[in-house]
Amino acid sequence: MLPEPDPTLCRALADDLRTAGFAGAALREAWGVQADDAVPRGLRGPAERALGDRRDALAVLGRLWVLGAPVAREDASAALPGLGLDGAEALGLVALDGDRVAPAALIRPQPFADAAGDVEWWIASDLDEAALGGPLPEDHVLGVGGASQTLATLQLTWRGGSALDLGTGCGIQALRLRRLVPRVVATDISERALRFTRLNALLNDVDGIETRLGSLFDPVDGETFDRVASNPPFVITPRVAGVPAYEYRDGGLEGDALVASMISSVGAHLAPGGVAQSLGNWEYREGESGLDRVRGWVDTSLDAWVIEREVLDPLAYAELWVRDGGTIPGTPEYARLIGAWLDDFASRGVTGIGFGYVLLRRPLAGAPTLSRYERVAGGGESAFGPHLAACLENHDRAALLDDEGLASAVLQVAPDVTEARHHRPGEESPSVIELRQGGGFARTLDVDSALAALVGACDGDLSVGSLVDAIAQLLDVDAAELRADVLPRVRELIVTGFLRFAD
Repeated sequence: MLPEPDPTLCRALADDLRTAGFAGAALREAWGVQADDAVPRGLRGPAERALGDRRDALAVLGRLWVLGAPVAREDASAALPGLGLDGAEALGLVALDGDRVAPAALIRPQPFADAAGDVEWWIASDLDEAALGGPLPEDHVLGVGGASQTLATLQLTWRGGSALDLGTGCGIQALRLRRLVPRVVATDISERALRFTRLNALLNDVDGIETRLGSLFDPVDGETFDRVASNPPFVITPRVAGVPAYEYRDGGLEGDALVASMISSVGAHLAPGGVAQSLGNWEYREGESGLDRVRGWVDTSLDAWVIEREVLDPLAYAELWVRDGGTIPGTPEYARLIGAWLDDFASRGVTGIGFGYVLLRRPLAGAPTLSRYERVAGGGESAFGPHLAACLENHDRAALLDDEGLASAVLQVAPDVTEARHHRPGEESPSVIELRQGGGFARTLDVDSALAALVGACDGDLSVGSLVDAIAQLLDVDAAELRADVLPRVRELIVTGFLRFAD
């Protein structure tokens, strides 16, 4: 078990890391861009070769806690003058072995940027497969992985009074939420994970984070929050003997039952106006869509926006997560585990596994107005949070307007929207008109000439109704019929971020 972190030792460690210049940019410069990009893939050799025989504090601590490699005791002692090796051992971060010091955990710089500015935290977690030289233990506490990064980019920038980080792991989401609210409750079924969370909060001098042990919402029974974030253990794992159940990714329930339980229960813990955001997997079963399954889990008193990014077939899904556990492809153990996954999926008639994002919100008052369950395959993930926040704000405003009110509204086309027209050779009129979104989810929409003309004319000057009337006259069509056709599509363009209110 990881020792309970001592605040004094954590402050001493932070001072030593700061003195050493232990930061992402410095490490990237020390061993090069290609080697730095290889480290998260478990390849530490290029970075080790680039460091060569360097014995300065940055190189020593980089080897020890970023690459997870042993270092000379003399070098480690010199790199940690304030904490000392006994202090590092007392924190559970090293193992002392004669004239060598071995890492017992990883510490990696983690940059983050939001509306409050840029910050870089030091995040401690368990040793990865490269450092261990084999499969992970079942109580492994993961560092900042791809899923954690994705959830961070999705987080709305709205502030509140309190937040819940459900299944906190190393505590990275709790640290991020703390920048938006004064009080965060971080829960996990793993005491080891909670100790890493407390260690990381102390190491980065972040207060206001309370940790609680327990499953799902048990530790916060009867409490509500303004923000809930969860990167839950959503991986679908066979519940049979001989298949490792990693605490950081496996919820211990059959199929997608854990994600279903979380989605169906979170509404009771949302204050009015409160928002829950999470990642999840859901099964496609014979004759049943995965998105329809999610729709059935959602409390009908909540606004819902569910975005599915991809669907994997059972074999691809099994291979992804067997490799993630550190089992080597081509070995008998790899084949055995793949077979267990495929048998499990076959027992429930699973034909595919969806992955996506779930946003649920309790309305401040009245009935919910948002119910979107969609597949969006494209787009980067650099600024989803601000994009989602803007889309929700525009949706809320549009939802208060009837068609007459929407016709009176003045709109502007978003600055990242472009138009593409495709012509057949020799034809004057385009056969396809597309609106393309440069930011957000990078949507591409096929539109007709009337809607394209309307979007192109939305420059913050004339109302939607005035533009529709002018376009109807230009196209020689009935204005009332065009308005009835265009206004629902204008609402869709507002929600998806192509159009925004001008005032």
